[in-house]
Amino acid sequence: MPALDPQEAKRRLHAPGEIACLDMREQGQYGEGHPFLAVPCPYSRLEALVGVLVPRRDVPVVLVDEGDGVAERAATRLAAMGYGRIDWIKGGAPAWAAAGHTLFKGVNLPSKTLGELVEEHWHVPAISPDTLDAWQEQGRSLYLLDGRSAGEYTKMTIPGSRSFPNGEAAHRWDALRLGEAPVIINCAGRTRSIIGAAGLTLMQPGAVVLALENGTQGWALSGRALAHNSAACPLPQVAPAASRLRADAFMRTHAIRRIDPIAASGLAGEPGRTTYLLDVRDPAEHAAAPHAAAASAPGGQLVQATDQWIGVRRARVILADDTGLRAALAAFWLRQLGYETYVLPEIEAWPVDWRLAVSEPPPDLVAPPAIGGGEAIERARAGDLLLDLRGSLAYRAGHLPGAAWSIRPRLPAVTGRRVLLAGDETATALASRDIAECGATSVHRVTGDASDWRAAGLTLDTSPGCPAEADAIDYLFFVHDRHDGNLDAARRYLAWEQGLVAQLDADERGEYRLDTLDLRAGSSVSAS
Repeated sequence: MPALDPQEAKRRLHAPGEIACLDMREQGQYGEGHPFLAVPCPYSRLEALVGVLVPRRDVPVVLVDEGDGVAERAATRLAAMGYGRIDWIKGGAPAWAAAGHTLFKGVNLPSKTLGELVEEHWHVPAISPDTLDAWQEQGRSLYLLDGRSAGEYTKMTIPGSRSFPNGEAAHRWDALRLGEAPVIINCAGRTRSIIGAAGLTLMQPGAVVLALENGTQGWALSGRALAHNSAACPLPQVAPAASRLRADAFMRTHAIRRIDPIAASGLAGEPGRTTYLLDVRDPAEHAAAPHAAAASAPGGQLVQATDQWIGVRRARVILADDTGLRAALAAFWLRQLGYETYVLPEIEAWPVDWRLAVSEPPPDLVAPPAIGGGEAIERARAGDLLLDLRGSLAYRAGHLPGAAWSIRPRLPAVTGRRVLLAGDETATALASRDIAECGATSVHRVTGDASDWRAAGLTLDTSPGCPAEADAIDYLFFVHDRHDGNLDAARRYLAWEQGLVAQLDADERGEYRLDTLDLRAGSSVSAS
């Protein structure tokens, strides 16, 4: 399996046809700088993630690492799973930068950049925190909708806002009974404010819809207090007939393709193409009436973080829901991101036994024999090697005495040692394979986590500075506390978002397909 020089890898990533660029590094390394199209698939969980991200085993795959040999190890694992077209960048991310290509900081780069391009080209109407606060003080009629997930809303939001994930407002428009008052969409930063406001404007022509500039971070930077621990109210019931009418009109206007299960099955079975099927309904709806073929990918969050579900560039994506509206809106946005999209409405009508040719489930992982925390402490004192594979910050906060923090790509020498692994079942099962191949005499998993160990009466050690920040490769420290009162971090984050477009080269910019729109009129002028 040959290595690619960075120039050849760059050429392949932007050439026509499907390709997956998987970054084998851990979250902290990835977020500090990666190629624009690289999708996070850390080696510590490779086998458990790759089948979802790259369901077709013969798609070309290019791996990224730190130039430390992890890509070669990952290629061996992928080949054993049936992936047959694997390459990696010689020298990894450092070589990519040395060749003159940009390493982008942060996560969800294609989606974040889409928001900035939409703002730049479509001029989404916006409102400042000062103006919003003045309107609220004046008692002006308005509707402030938080377009993030319910969990993010609970963490912090703008006082007076209501949790309403992007895509749901258009779907439930009649139940909202908003009248003619302006609707303001906010998120934590910029992307979902911009995308949410633009999408609702297109779905509901004539409505006054505004994006809140810089979201909750902009609100905090203006010197105003955020609301914390707000309960997300249940979403109102939908009027299905009205939602279907809006969906049909939107699909006609924007040339979005509708598909039925038979045609979808035919697409999925076509050799040489990758097809994803995603259920964009609210997670509660998916949980109450799941469909075996479709993964839950709520529409607003899917557009915000497409690379969490889709690992293959230029793939086909079928979006499904109950009326077609939320699927149509998500399909519209994914098309701007360069994907071939279809809408499969009326999810309840699908045949129960119908299956899309999606990825096989993750390979069966053989869990090491289990022992309790108390026994692990005793065995570590007797000379066994006790490794804690939980998150680095969890290790700092409390770990079993005698445990050293580790992670799969950086496991220590284990030849001739008896090894004990603390961590979740997936992480420990995958690491145990590597450990066994490296000559350990035995491997056991330590059950439980810090709360379980304390409940059992065990005293845990803490280590606030260990592992050091440079060694905690699983954690992204880049403006990590911007939501916890660090205003300097919020400023840096917003500047990062606003600076994304300027970093794009011509090939990266060419990955997008932006329709030509006049949002002020709420209608499409032409499509490129």
